[in-house]
Amino acid sequence: MQQAEPTQWSISPRAEHLHWNALVWDCHAGDSFDPECDLRADMEHWHKAGVNFLSVNVGYDVPPFSGLAIEALSNYRRQIRENSDLLVLAETMKDVRAAKDEGKLALAFDLEGTDALKGDIGMVEVFYRLGVRQMLFAYNRNNAAGGGCHDEDRGLTDFGRELVREMNRVGMVVDCSHCAFKTTMEAIELSAAPVIFSHSNARALRDHERNIRDEQILACGQSGGVVGVTGVKWFLKPHGAELENILQQIDYMAERIGADHVGIGLDAVLHLSGLGTALPRNRDYWPHSQYPNEVSEFFLPEIFPHLTQGLLDRGYSEEDVRGILGGNFQRLAESVWK
Repeated sequence: MQQAEPTQWSISPRAEHLHWNALVWDCHAGDSFDPECDLRADMEHWHKAGVNFLSVNVGYDVPPFSGLAIEALSNYRRQIRENSDLLVLAETMKDVRAAKDEGKLALAFDLEGTDALKGDIGMVEVFYRLGVRQMLFAYNRNNAAGGGCHDEDRGLTDFGRELVREMNRVGMVVDCSHCAFKTTMEAIELSAAPVIFSHSNARALRDHERNIRDEQILACGQSGGVVGVTGVKWFLKPHGAELENILQQIDYMAERIGADHVGIGLDAVLHLSGLGTALPRNRDYWPHSQYPNEVSEFFLPEIFPHLTQGLLDRGYSEEDVRGILGGNFQRLAESVWK
């Protein structure tokens, strides 16, 4: 199975060559798990866009999704096995590189919040063995581990601090997206390994509680970590999720922590029906003051080649573009995954 020919991307020959040869890494996809999902059909969007690795969400704290993580992992792992001509379960970076060489899409998983652990620290290793390679502490609201970005900023709990140490031990990446300021800063300070914001934008450019302050951006970069810019309209400047908006976010991050600490976590949602059902029923997780519209707009995976073109047009070096597209997250995974 080969990736789509780059001539289908409608970008310049230089951008085609760079995008085709780069290791392109999307740090987060945001669909809610549906047992009837056709994983292959969904993943074709990323594959055709020249993406080589994708972290797929298998659960988040919003009920009932926090209780479906094991079911989601079972379903997705089975579908990956059944579609081995296209998909590879990435347990190591060797798997990611092999998938790239074979023209396949490597997948690992992530958890948005720690409610799926049900208070059991031992579940960190269980989820890691099932393919979860990154986890954030609290999805928008406070939980047993720490503070969410739309709740009282109370910082990490004792359980949250224990989680950081256990994630470091097993090789799971500490993710600070969706978390409150104090929780993120404490996690960055405590973690013995670099941390990430898998899908977060700069609050200075879009004043939204889900976006992150300069102090968080700088602390992440200083830890050796990576901030993944996201393409959700709620977290970009108003009046449309245009390509320019996400490129401005990349510029802002790169100017503060260097291009070698910036990546992409697109948070593409292909099936809006799940989100459209969850949001109005769980307004405590998505407060109306921050999410006045019940359905946002998203950059879809097909935008990736155009991001490559846009970065080149803005004067980024080819080395920096390779890093932003995926090399930076690859470097971090090589240092953290075990």
